[in-house]
Formats: sequence, C-alpha cells, structure tokens
Amino acid sequence: MTKEPKIAIRNLYKIFGSDPQSVLPMVLDGMGKTELMEKHRHVLGLSDINVDIPPGETTVIMGLPGSGKSTLIRHLNRLIDPTSGEVLVNGENILDYDEKRLRQLRQHEMSMVFQKFALLPHRTVLQNAGMAPAVAGQSERAYAEEARKWLNRVGLEGQEQQYPHQLSGGMQQRVGIARALTSNSDIMLMDEAFSALDPLIRTDMQDLLIDLQAELHKTIVFITHDLDEALKLANHLVILKDGYVVQQGEPQDILLNPSDPYIEDFVSDINRARVLRVRSVMAKGEVDDAAVVGEIDANDMLESVIALSKGDTGLNYAVVEDGARVGTLHIKDLVRALVPADRPDEGERVA
Repeated sequence: MTKEPKIAIRNLYKIFGSDPQSVLPMVLDGMGKTELMEKHRHVLGLSDINVDIPPGETTVIMGLPGSGKSTLIRHLNRLIDPTSGEVLVNGENILDYDEKRLRQLRQHEMSMVFQKFALLPHRTVLQNAGMAPAVAGQSERAYAEEARKWLNRVGLEGQEQQYPHQLSGGMQQRVGIARALTSNSDIMLMDEAFSALDPLIRTDMQDLLIDLQAELHKTIVFITHDLDEALKLANHLVILKDGYVVQQGEPQDILLNPSDPYIEDFVSDINRARVLRVRSVMAKGEVDDAAVVGEIDANDMLESVIALSKGDTGLNYAVVEDGARVGTLHIKDLVRALVPADRPDEGERVA
C-alpha cells in the first residue's frame, strides 16, 4: 500500500521581482524563464513543482547552481513563501499557519542542517546541540542528557565543552546534525550540508547519515548538486533544471531509464557498478535452484557481485530480500546494465 506523503508540494510557483502576482498569469499560460526576464524583469525561480516526499525516507533534490533546489527547500519551512501553490505537511497547508503555528513547525516538527554549519561561536558544543530545547525554554541541565546522547552518536563523545572554533569542519557539521537530532523532529532539511567539506570527510558524513537513517527513519530532504552523493543517499530523487522538475523517482530507475537528454547527460559518466543494486537488474520470479551458484542480497551493489563472480558471465545467482528468494540475477544482464542506452547524436536531436 502506498504511504501518504509526509510532505506534499502542489503546483508550486515562485517568481522573484517587484510584482510577482502581476506576471503569474503569464507564467501559468506558459511563459518561460528567459522571456519573463526579458519582457518583465522578473525571475522565475520555481515552475509548477509537484513532489510527494514519503515518510521515513531520504528524498534528494538535486540540480546545477541556479536550478531552484535551495529555493525549493526553503519553502518547506516557509523561510520563503511561494507566489502560488501549496505545501502540505502531514496533510496541513503550512501557508495557512499563523506565526505561532509556524514557530511550532520550525521548533518541533522540522529541523535544518546548513551548509555553513550555523553554529553559535560563543556557545559550547553541548549548548549548540541543545539549541532547539533551549529556545523552547529548557535549561542546559534539562536538555544536556539528550544533547550528549546525540553528540556521542555522531562521534563527538568528550567534545561537549569545546567551542566551534576548536573543531574541524567535519566535526562542526557533526554538531549541526546532533542539533537537528536533539530537536526530536520527524523531518530534517539538509541544504548542501556536506558540500563545504573535504572529499574524505564528506564521504564519512554521508556514511554517518546512512547509518543514522537506517536506525531512525527520519523524513530527510537533502539538497545537493553532486549526482554521486544524490545516488548514494536517495530513496527518492528529484532532479531540477531552471526551476522545474525534469525527472523524479527511484534513483535506480532514473539511471536506467533517463527521460530526457538533460538527464542522459547527467548520468552518462556515472560508474554504474558502484550505484546500481541487484534488485534493479534481476529477473523477478521463482528461482531455479539448479541454475544458480549461490545467493546475493537484493540491495547489493553490482560492483560486489562482479567481484564475487570474477567476471564469469555464465553464472546466475538467487536474489534474497528479507530472507526470501525474490528473483534471479543473470551476470549477462548485469553486464548489459553497465552500458548506457544508445543516445541519438546531436544532429539527430536537432532534427
């Protein structure tokens, strides 16, 4: 049964300029970003965004700079109000919230992890991690145990009395994650949270987030411009271009079935063996025991199966998910999946 979305974005438009409402009818009639700017000196930031964000999963919104991804995430907690459309959280349109209800949303239902850490330099690590309960009126003594628990969980045990300037960038971002977790909110918004980090630290933080999500099942909305990061983290992937959604869905499906030349270009250089999982290329159905040489997990990366099979394309494996056999992986199918689909050349596209 399909889960009801935790957040539902409906027909969302954002126009920046002196009088957005005056040009909205033209945008609704199909006027694009370039024409709107040339004729009316307004910027079309988001155009007809419709996205369902499922509960307990990681939704990654990605695109190049200027695609609208950071603008979009700021609509989810109303740091930005739309020109038109709805943002439903647990079925309620947050655009109807008054200031008191909006504060409640931001303090108790949503937390945010920023790219630049946003730690208060005059507060200790423990006090930074406990910002949400502190703002709600709790004393340090009241929130210390909860904040310390999450600091320990993100690998900062013993750092509670340090100040932000005494920590590395990776450690500061761990404080930001602990602060989001201490708020005990169901929804975590993460805007380019790891992009300011060095590559090795960034990989560690991605692994930490995956481990935490496997344990906590938060509803995470993660913004990035990095496709490798998006494919690693996402259960649901939304790709933006020039303020509109080009394609969305399960990352595996987008990689195997790009719907647009823009997406094809995006995924063309990806190492598929490190991204695709067995479940994406297996043959579903009953398993012929006599035809398989062993079992593999449905969520194994193809890279690990290549190593296991030592490249023997004549082998087949039974695929197991939640303890049950759900299909068969033929190594020949695996090899085919590693090759991107043929694309028309530029001349054919123009024609």
